[in-house]
Amino acid sequence: MRRKARGTLTDAQPGRAAAFTPDSLSISSRYLEVGGEYVASFAITGYPREVRAGWLQPLLTYPGRLDVSLHIEPVDPVTAAARLQRQLAKLESGRRRTSEKGQLHDPAVEVATEDAYDLSARVARGEGKLFKLGLYLTVHAPSRALLAEEVGAVRSLAASLLLDAQPTTYRALQGWVSTLPFALDLIGMRRTLDTSALAAGFPFVSPDLPPPDPASVSAPSGVLYGFNVGSQGLVHHDRFSGLDNHNSVILGRSGAGKSYLVKLELLRNLYRGIEIHVVDPEDEYRRLCEAVGGTYVHLGADNVRLNPLDLPIHTRPDGQRTAPRDALTRRSLFLHTVTAVLLGTELTAPERSVLDRAITATYQRAGITADPRTWARGAPLLADLAHTLAQTDNATARDLAGRLHPFVEGSFSDLFSGPTTTRPEGHLVVWSLRDLAPELKPIGTLLVLDRLWRHISHPTIRRPRIVVVDEGWLLLQNQTGAEFLFRMGKSFRKHWAGLTLATQDVGDVLGSELGKSIVSNSATQILLRQATQAIDEVATTFNLSAGEKQFLLSADQGQALLSTGNQRVAFQSLASPQEHVLVTTSPEFLATLPESERNSDDVYVELALPDDDNCDERHASIDLDAG
Repeated sequence: MRRKARGTLTDAQPGRAAAFTPDSLSISSRYLEVGGEYVASFAITGYPREVRAGWLQPLLTYPGRLDVSLHIEPVDPVTAAARLQRQLAKLESGRRRTSEKGQLHDPAVEVATEDAYDLSARVARGEGKLFKLGLYLTVHAPSRALLAEEVGAVRSLAASLLLDAQPTTYRALQGWVSTLPFALDLIGMRRTLDTSALAAGFPFVSPDLPPPDPASVSAPSGVLYGFNVGSQGLVHHDRFSGLDNHNSVILGRSGAGKSYLVKLELLRNLYRGIEIHVVDPEDEYRRLCEAVGGTYVHLGADNVRLNPLDLPIHTRPDGQRTAPRDALTRRSLFLHTVTAVLLGTELTAPERSVLDRAITATYQRAGITADPRTWARGAPLLADLAHTLAQTDNATARDLAGRLHPFVEGSFSDLFSGPTTTRPEGHLVVWSLRDLAPELKPIGTLLVLDRLWRHISHPTIRRPRIVVVDEGWLLLQNQTGAEFLFRMGKSFRKHWAGLTLATQDVGDVLGSELGKSIVSNSATQILLRQATQAIDEVATTFNLSAGEKQFLLSADQGQALLSTGNQRVAFQSLASPQEHVLVTTSPEFLATLPESERNSDDVYVELALPDDDNCDERHASIDLDAG
């Protein structure tokens, strides 16, 4: 039987409906001709006995066009219990009749009886509910010949999943309508499933990452990273749940979308109430910080200073000030790290000896001794330490003082020339290092991390926190700085915190044992597009397969490989239009913004330049930050 209907929209119909209305519809017994394509529909009548999370995901990975529709209807608990009782009565009656006649038991009946008893017990205990599920498929093809091939491929795929796909013979139109987003089930072929099986069949569950308990009634945790490039399923991941630690490392070449992904994760973790601290070397997080009401600290600006000799004094909610028992000793040891980073080299044993004596003498001159009652006094400055070294008769001490001169009285002294001016707190704190001189960025990063460590390790307030170190190669280039970063990463889990290290210089991370240790101590590892020169080392370190290696060489912007434990998934980062506006650093996009919304604090002045030939004045606009 074949019916054909053609028609046009009437004036009473909305004009937009024309975009969704086919020009013609031809109905046959097993397929439809809708406009210029052919469609065939199926109803799933047989299901596997046991299912796992994401068991319907292979249907979404089908390379052709396949519509999957689930129609779910809850069953009233009283009705569910009555139906289970009747089903159990039928099964038991059949088993007894078989036993009375001396026949062999049917294994299928035995298994069905056990499942019915188990399901009835779980429903009675309130561990689950029953639902009616209608599962329908519609295949699209440009011709009848190709439609036959697609139908065979889809039925084979369904059979591999232990699903029995039956064509909707003489109900092709009803089958097609049932897979359209109209919430209409015109086929009515339902199967009763419990809560766990239905939740495991949710089509957005990724088969590549361990999902949360599908039977849990709690709200889902984690953040959305993007969609699976292989299956189009959504990739959800929670750094604070079920992993060895909360650290993350993100490696990718310049322009691969590394900072874009970091800011997306940052923004979505803020939605969850997680406190975020960012070390921003390029001033990329300012617009995002201002949009969410965060705190922005501009290191390198006038009157913004950090004193490395500050003792870790904490103020409790009751107003009392406290400090660790060994606060002075820890600060003395940290000053060895500060000096090594400032000088750009490891300290020798004689240098450490004279420096340690000078640190003790500097604190004593400020009235700070081993007595904790003196620790609340004003801390000395780096210039005081250099002055103590210079007054010593030891040649090594005077040499250290001379090498510290640029940082206490010379060109780089602004950051250390006074007491600490800022102690910011809030749900998002961004420390901008852009306006620090290149020679000061490593020590700026170190001092910010030290301040964050003191904040996170404070026992008064416990809450999940994330510390983001963007362009981490700035600190990893220095052995002492890399050791400090490694110690922080290892200790963060004890304080409910996670470290995110993002860098484009893979060589600095994987070129040293400390860098590899930082990577191995990160339970979440994300790799974006890699350079050809670095891919072999990356493949060896992360034990990549040939396919994963090729993916990282050819990945588009925003595509990445997420590795957590023994699970890996390739995904494309996904942002809403509102999020994109806040996280992108595209020059083309930033050029369209008003001047007040750009990340720019550059100061321009008019200078009168003398002309050597006629001494006339020429005017030029000079960017002071550019030198």
